[in-house]
Amino acid sequence: MKKTENYSLKNVFGRAMAIAVPMMIQNGITNAVGLVDNVMVGSLGSEAITAVSIVGQLIFVFNLGIFGGLSGPAIYGAQYFGQKNIEGFRDTVRIKHWIGLAVLLAGLAAFIFGGGFLINLYLKGESEEIDPELTMRIAKQYLGIMLWGLPPFVITQIFAGSLRETGSAVKPMIAGVVSVVVDIVGNWLLIYGNLNFPKMEARGAALATVIARFAELIVLIILMYSKKKKHEFLSGLYKRLTIPRETAGKLIGKSLPIFFNEFLWAAGIAILTQIYSQKGIEIVAGLNISNALCNLLNVVFVALGSAVGIIVGQALGASEYLRAKKEAFALMWFTGGISALLTVILIAFSEVFPNAYETSEAVKNYASEFIVVTALFFPVQGFLNALYFTLRSGGKTLVTFLFDSVYSWVVGVPVAAALCAFTDIPVLYVYAIVQALDLVKVAIGCILINKGVWVSNIVEKQ
Repeated sequence: MKKTENYSLKNVFGRAMAIAVPMMIQNGITNAVGLVDNVMVGSLGSEAITAVSIVGQLIFVFNLGIFGGLSGPAIYGAQYFGQKNIEGFRDTVRIKHWIGLAVLLAGLAAFIFGGGFLINLYLKGESEEIDPELTMRIAKQYLGIMLWGLPPFVITQIFAGSLRETGSAVKPMIAGVVSVVVDIVGNWLLIYGNLNFPKMEARGAALATVIARFAELIVLIILMYSKKKKHEFLSGLYKRLTIPRETAGKLIGKSLPIFFNEFLWAAGIAILTQIYSQKGIEIVAGLNISNALCNLLNVVFVALGSAVGIIVGQALGASEYLRAKKEAFALMWFTGGISALLTVILIAFSEVFPNAYETSEAVKNYASEFIVVTALFFPVQGFLNALYFTLRSGGKTLVTFLFDSVYSWVVGVPVAAALCAFTDIPVLYVYAIVQALDLVKVAIGCILINKGVWVSNIVEKQ
């Protein structure tokens, strides 16, 4: 262990914010565009917003599958960079390409051959105001266009994540901002048919998103290669795409638990939405409106969680274990405290925001209530997110798999299913109970953190 007696925490929050703020800006603007998309599509009626929200749930599962698949190499990437092992870092980027390709092909196959079946799962609830057949037709059209945006999204995530692991978060932010501008303009032109463009309604929102994905990728590549000397890992990256067998085995071994964790966690969220929808199709639209606003603010603790993983991972890669522990504990409480402030903001907008949508009063009421409940548990989610990334920074991916997605499927999903199927408890209370179950995860996580099971240098012998 390296000596860290002279180490001070006075700069840790600044370092975290230097990584997190560009991510907050990028993701915040992206989610703001998602919010604008929701409002624009919401003006087309309840069927349109319900269709888009259903497809959004399915794409969400794919996105987190990509995120999970790339997160295993990212753990090694942060530690390799802390160790100043550039060739090791290149190998993490190379294997990200293979993982991204595998997940992309699997996702495309699932959506192309099973999209209709998956969409129909959300249309089994009764509704007097929403036409299920029209919703299905809009959803299929929307999904068919959105599939073209998946390849550029995957490539962007590979390079954006790799840049962040080196501490360079500004370039992905700039590319994200460009993407946002393109998406907003595209929505305005294609949803409503302004400036003699075709009026495509929900299909226009999908096409604008696809164009924005390509724009983001092109800008990111230009920014990266214009500073190729600064980003050493780009030199010789494609001289070979093979990875040493031992290295590949270790990277994949760490990646699989994270992939399955993120995929199953996202699938769990999608299943929970489907369970809630059995009490009425309007609930899907209400949750979508709630998520549009809440996602605008949860980028704060999500970005801080990623910063925790990078900062602590670099300290572990340098074998500075005492420093890693101090930074982890400080950043966890810091994240939880900031999330508490976000609660106040969300509750303040809980009544106002749903009125921006041209939909039924039932949908608006559901949205307002879901926003309040989600806001009350924001501090829990913020602290929990930092716990998760701290455990993962030391390569304890199996622990995080059990801690996160397995817990959700073994506890959260069955509880929600049982309450919706066998009781008359209003859906809002079921939603609150499922959120409250995360308090148990916080307790378990704190025990694991205090025991230091996550403190390890997984690249020390390489």
